[in-house]
Amino acid sequence: MKKHIALTAVLLLLATLLFGCAAGDGATSTTTTATPTKTQVAIGTIQGPTGIGMVNLMEADAKGTAANDYTFTVGSTPQEIGTKLAQGALDMAALPTNLAASLYQKTSGKVKLLAVNTLGVLYILENGSGVQSIADLRGKTIYSTGEGANPEYILKYVLEKNGLTVGKDVNIEFIAENTELATRMASGDIKLAMVPEPQVSSITAQNADVRVALSMNTEWEAVAGENNKLMMGCVAVRAEFLEKNKAAVDAFLNEYKTSAAATAQVDATAALCETYGIIPKAAIAKKAIPNCQITFVAGADMKAQITAYYDVLFAANPTSIGGKLPENDFYYVG
Repeated sequence: MKKHIALTAVLLLLATLLFGCAAGDGATSTTTTATPTKTQVAIGTIQGPTGIGMVNLMEADAKGTAANDYTFTVGSTPQEIGTKLAQGALDMAALPTNLAASLYQKTSGKVKLLAVNTLGVLYILENGSGVQSIADLRGKTIYSTGEGANPEYILKYVLEKNGLTVGKDVNIEFIAENTELATRMASGDIKLAMVPEPQVSSITAQNADVRVALSMNTEWEAVAGENNKLMMGCVAVRAEFLEKNKAAVDAFLNEYKTSAAATAQVDATAALCETYGIIPKAAIAKKAIPNCQITFVAGADMKAQITAYYDVLFAANPTSIGGKLPENDFYYVG
């Protein structure tokens, strides 16, 4: 009996050891695949046309399908977003092209240009039918926003190239906010104004007597040449972030190109504009998007095209782009 008990114990011990080895073998063969860590990117944009090209990327990020891990900040003014970029609170930002050049100068080259995202979005609106050409603006007062920014320099350049001297042949009255300008134009208080989208669509929807008299895109190309496009909006990056995260920046550019192209799906993009606070109402966004000249120009093409635009701004007013033309290191060409 004792021999039988001892044999049973030995067999149980062997079985336990074998079971343990088998379990150990199984555990060793099990492997886990770590999820790649996405680069965190703080990116800012402003309400209106400059931000429209971003909304499809915002949606991709919300769904978790974006290549990077984005944190978006939507500002109401270019100065707000530009300041955050210069101070390092943002890694990238969509803002006016003249502001990007100014930040490059103010930060001693710590801001670089990645891509152009918006062409001309300015239109002369009239409550009436007297303005059919730039020449018809003689003797009139034009209301506008954008003093000290792209709109002011564009308007003055077009007027002067058409032989109209500001302050003598035509007057410009600047208003601080687009919302005030839109309200006064829609109410009939103002008869003539240079207005950006989406305010153009908002005004004409409210007042059927207001019409688009002139496109500043057309008038700009008439005096600057058809190869010198109005390049009003861009995406810029902090140089330090670019240096440390080149792969993430390149991934962003690919995603942003796709996002900008997706604005051709107007209904879906208009809904996203409202969702992400770029344009308050989808109905206005839907009407405005076809006139907002959303684009994507990067690399050598971007540099070649926008340098011509900067040349014009510099000749008109050097302070418009920070006092001097950007150096070659301002342009990220890949």
